[in-house]
Amino acid sequence: RSSGVNTTRFCPETNDACGRKQLKVLLAARLLKEKGIREFSEAAIAVKRRGHDIEFLLAGTPDPGNPHSIARNEVEQWHEQGTLRWLGHVDDMPALMRSVDVMVLPSYYREGVPRSLIEAAASGLALVTTDLPGCREVVTQDGIDGLHVKPRDAESLADALIMLDNDPGLLRRLGLRARQRALTDFDERLVIDKTMQVYSELLHLTSAMVAK
Repeated sequence: RSSGVNTTRFCPETNDACGRKQLKVLLAARLLKEKGIREFSEAAIAVKRRGHDIEFLLAGTPDPGNPHSIARNEVEQWHEQGTLRWLGHVDDMPALMRSVDVMVLPSYYREGVPRSLIEAAASGLALVTTDLPGCREVVTQDGIDGLHVKPRDAESLADALIMLDNDPGLLRRLGLRARQRALTDFDERLVIDKTMQVYSELLHLTSAMVAK
């Protein structure tokens, strides 16, 4: 399902994350339109309009050579207006993920298995994403191991985040389930073992064919 994640490096915050007064929501991705970057910004506005104090963090940088990239001045404007906090490129992603509560990826194009989601799952974050190929490999059941939102729909994203802001128990359950799934399905040690098994089987078949 992916190249795996280091579940020791990416791990939950040891302190009680649910004790934070303000819900912190992160989107970490290349700043491409299809990643749902604008919907994230629009959801931040909708959440504030509906009276919820949720902090929106955006990590990543624009790609001037890509026609689908969000322009730097647009992202800077969101930051300056207080719509969200733009972090730019972040080197220490494990530390960043331990400082937030929710990972959002409102992507609306065919992904591989998004690395940001599996790293967030290993970090014990509640996951909010779309029910589209790649993303649904990580969040398989809405309300069980994460939340699904409608693609290209900022209000749907805002609804999901407000639900988590109103329900700390759900926030915690989703984070615990995400961590469990990361350990059983996405741990890089398991991925390496399975890859080695495939190579071993292929080598065995090749040796058998040569012997014949």
